[in-house]
This record gives sequence, C-alpha cells and structure tokens, in this order.
Amino acid sequence: MDWNRWKPSRYISFESPVILGFALASLLVLVVNALTGGALNRSVTSVFRTAASNPLLYPRLFLHVLGHADFGHYAANMGLFLVLGPLMEKRYGSGRLLSYIAITALVTGLAHILISPHTAMLGASGVVFMLILLSAVSGRTSDKVPLTLVLVALIYLGRQTIGGLFTHDSVSQLAHIFGGLCGLVLGLKGPKDRSD
Repeated sequence: MDWNRWKPSRYISFESPVILGFALASLLVLVVNALTGGALNRSVTSVFRTAASNPLLYPRLFLHVLGHADFGHYAANMGLFLVLGPLMEKRYGSGRLLSYIAITALVTGLAHILISPHTAMLGASGVVFMLILLSAVSGRTSDKVPLTLVLVALIYLGRQTIGGLFTHDSVSQLAHIFGGLCGLVLGLKGPKDRSD
C-alpha cells in the first residue's frame, strides 16, 4: 500500500493562516475554559470595566474575541467567519487582515466597557460583522459606493440597532454594530490592493 497517497496535504490546501489560526485558537480557548470551569473566560477572554491599573484589562481588550460561552456560541460565529475570512485574507493579505481583527477587537472592547460597564462581553461576533461589511466593501472597483454595500449596511447594522433598542437578550448588538462599522471604515479607507 502506498501511504504517500493518504497524506492530507495531497487533498487539502492549508491556506488562510490567520483565519485558521484564529478559529483553532478560539476552539482551544473554548476547551480550556470548559476544563477550568469557566475560569479562563472570567479572567482573560471576556472584557468588562475594571480599574485601569488592573494589568489584565489590556490583554482582555484584544483577547475577548477568542472567548465563547459554549460550543453553540462558537459554532454560530465560526460558520460565517470561516466562509468570509479566507476570501478577505486572500483579498487583503494575512498581515493586513490580522491588523483588522486586532483593531476590531480593540474598538469593540473599548466601546463595550464605555457603554455597557456592568456586563462582560466575549465572542467573535464583532469580528464576523467586520468581515461581513468588509466583504461588501471589497467588491468596489472605483470611488463610488456599491449599492450592495449600502443594502448590506442597512440590513445588518439596521437590524442590530433595532434589536439593541427593542430587545433585551444576551446578544451584544453593540459588538455587532461597532464591528460592522470597523469593516466599513477599514474597507473604504484602507488600500484596495493585496499587501502582506
């Protein structure tokens, strides 16, 4: 039997290192959090208002996007993340997309502690919404704004705004709105060509 025929690299391409790395890191955080009885999410991978002198505040501003409450939460975020992410990584390059994810994590984390100081937030939904709006922007070929972008922005951001005003659930519409705005701004103001 020829064992070389069964090598995964013959059949699977391992592209999109940032997206795959993020998804795997987030899965690892989910497993470790479960093994520690939720201690990881409570201490590092959720963001909430705390004293500026607390040294964990600063990593939390970035790491909260890796934490998820349970597998259902993780799966809901990773579905769109793994569909849109590789397309955006190919379009913008790994380095630039990683910086976009970090910027979105920081913006959504800061917005949360400033606007919702009495709750904790975790999850990649802000990053997913950034990817949704970024993908809508990435199709532009001129300085004109594509109608599809306007429709996507109205549908996604409008739905989250209305949801935030009229429903009181555990979903952070704030992260969705600010994540979407990050995708919109980064896509419109950022370079149009690929750069690593």
